[in-house]
Amino acid sequence: MATLLPLPLYSISQKSKLHTTNNHRLLFQLSAQSRDTTIDPVSRVEYTPGVLDHVFLKLFRNKMAQEVGWDSEKPDYDGLIDVANRLMLARTNSETKDAAVRILRSLFPPMLLELYKILIAPVARGKLAAVMVARVTALSCQWLMGTCTVNNVDLPDGSSLPSGVFVERCKYLEESKCVGICVNTCKLPTQEFFMDHMGVPLLMEPNFNDYSCQFKFGVSPPQEDSTLKEPCLEICPNATRRRTAATNTLEMKCPKA
Repeated sequence: MATLLPLPLYSISQKSKLHTTNNHRLLFQLSAQSRDTTIDPVSRVEYTPGVLDHVFLKLFRNKMAQEVGWDSEKPDYDGLIDVANRLMLARTNSETKDAAVRILRSLFPPMLLELYKILIAPVARGKLAAVMVARVTALSCQWLMGTCTVNNVDLPDGSSLPSGVFVERCKYLEESKCVGICVNTCKLPTQEFFMDHMGVPLLMEPNFNDYSCQFKFGVSPPQEDSTLKEPCLEICPNATRRRTAATNTLEMKCPKA
């Protein structure tokens, strides 16, 4: 959204020119409003990474490269997306998900996950663990996904709990431009990781229209997940190659989801 800049400060001796100043201000506001109509209403909310964010990015990318057995020549986040793409294309969907779970497990010290599952997850019927992981996720994963906030979610028992994380515009999805990468290297493995290795149910609901994503800790995924039936994004480079090669029909569902 366009932002109005403060008008110049005038000295007391220039009070006679206030009518001119007001006219200029009105013209400037009208100009700004006209520019607003051309801005993408779902433009990315930028997150400025700090020192720890760069450490997390490097660690995560190294773990992913070790799993793939290859690393990109591109620097920083662009290289991470390259490695994620290679992780998916070199494997089946199931193999990609399993590999991503192994990567997530490798980020934690030995026994920490088991202790959390045994000692923390059962407390208050799992609600304490759900709130804790929501807060940690929002604080520690913005380098990967962008701006995140903790919010309330409705649990299966009818109660509401601040165990949700809302990602305003997921950088990982936006940069990869791929439903398959989102589903197989992020959504499905993350859900499985939290449930199987930390004892916390999780449902992730990515929105492929505005690139937002809602995490719901304490909520189990449904048996029929509509996300797995999403078509390829128009900007997906892999889908573009498939469309170019196609002759008669266009797949309605992303084959990598």
